[in-house]
Amino acid sequence: MYDEKSVPPEQQHPVVRAAIAKRADDVQVRLADFITSFAGSMRFVYLHVVVFALWMTLLEGSPWPTLTLVVSLEAIFLSTFVMIGQNRQAAFQLAKADHEFLEQELELKTNTELTRAIHDMTAELHRRLMPDAPLPDEPAAGPAAGPAQ
Repeated sequence: MYDEKSVPPEQQHPVVRAAIAKRADDVQVRLADFITSFAGSMRFVYLHVVVFALWMTLLEGSPWPTLTLVVSLEAIFLSTFVMIGQNRQAAFQLAKADHEFLEQELELKTNTELTRAIHDMTAELHRRLMPDAPLPDEPAAGPAAGPAQ
């Protein structure tokens, strides 16, 4: 399981750092994170096994109606926490995708500028070193070029 605290901030994606900072500032989000992480653990399962076993064997003579009600209510709340987690994950993925799109667009622009600069320098070198030859991106003149169309 990924633990963002084990990765140094300078090695984290900027969107990950922003999401961690945002979660740290919101008490409700921290509480939801705690409940979700506990509910998704084996400790949660073990606790329920023990509590339900004790309830059914020692505490009530007819535990089923009350137990059914409690388990149903717990399922409603836990499913809500699952949906909260899914919504936050979706928002995180969108923010990360937006960030990566902007980074890729910047990279494409930089690569295009570098390619044009290399082309211009190559053409200038060609012009200086071989002044009578056609440039690589121009059609050759004369009979070797073939008929004009």
